[in-house]
Amino acid sequence: MKHYDVFNGDADGICALHQLRLAKPLRSLLITGVKRDVALLSRVPVSPGISVTVLDISLDTNRAALLALLEHGAKVEYFDHHFAGVIPEHLDLSPYIDTTPNVCTSMLVDRHLGGQHRLWAIVGAYGDNLAHAAQTLAENSGLQPDQIEQLRELGASLNYNSYGDSEADLLIPPARLYETLCAYTDPFQFAANEPVVQALCEARRHDMDLALGLLPSAVLSGGSMYVLPNKGWARRVRGSFSNFLATMSPDRAHAVLTVSGQGGYTVSVRAPLANPYGADELCRRFASGGGRLAAAGIGRLSHDRLGEFTLAFDKAFGGGVAVTGDTLPP
Repeated sequence: MKHYDVFNGDADGICALHQLRLAKPLRSLLITGVKRDVALLSRVPVSPGISVTVLDISLDTNRAALLALLEHGAKVEYFDHHFAGVIPEHLDLSPYIDTTPNVCTSMLVDRHLGGQHRLWAIVGAYGDNLAHAAQTLAENSGLQPDQIEQLRELGASLNYNSYGDSEADLLIPPARLYETLCAYTDPFQFAANEPVVQALCEARRHDMDLALGLLPSAVLSGGSMYVLPNKGWARRVRGSFSNFLATMSPDRAHAVLTVSGQGGYTVSVRAPLANPYGADELCRRFASGGGRLAAAGIGRLSHDRLGEFTLAFDKAFGGGVAVTGDTLPP
């Protein structure tokens, strides 16, 4: 039976799949892409006699493709923590879906496998900015502070590599990064032996330095908005920068927009870590928007809807009016 592994190209998707294949080795065809490339299931050819594992992409976004596969006899197991909507009931669908804000797909796989490869779940959780959950898993695993920091850095760097408008923005395509990583059962050995890890760490620090030199474009009652330029470094760093802002100001929401070469903006939203709800609902109000309760995004926000998004963002997280906003582009 031909098998397809369909997974988000971020740290969570990669680490979730890696845990599964360490525990259950299986030759498969890989389907992945940049983090924003979430309508991946439609790339699986609809044909009988295949099986599919889906990780870290919204069921709701991929509903039509999923139903088509099931209708033609495919067997599908689905691990995810994003907004799912109504989960279909089908004998050939095995869903492992939990949309609560303190869990990620790597943690769902860790739960499914009974903690067989937990170090990779910790890497995935840190990459998804679930620092408290990752820290709890790490401490329960008996890791020392320096080991925890290594896994945190690895998760952040793997996640950084997934951001971009296309794979041309990335340092390494996600499929190739996964294929490099899957030779290692131990994340510490992977980080020590593969030059790509150090390259990702250095590039992330460089791009973060550029982002940290920017002032917010709008300071609202419940959060802040930043608009980054149409540059490769800005597209790569928007996720890391969003997570940094959320960690530094856990009582406030943040939106990081990057100017798109195709016009409009790509948007990353982080709900306050102290109250991690509402990001997905806000982003789903706009075409190409989606995500999870605490972190979501919009693939393309047109220029003429920027004002509408600003008001919706402020209403969702503060309900007040802008304190400053004169630097927002027209």
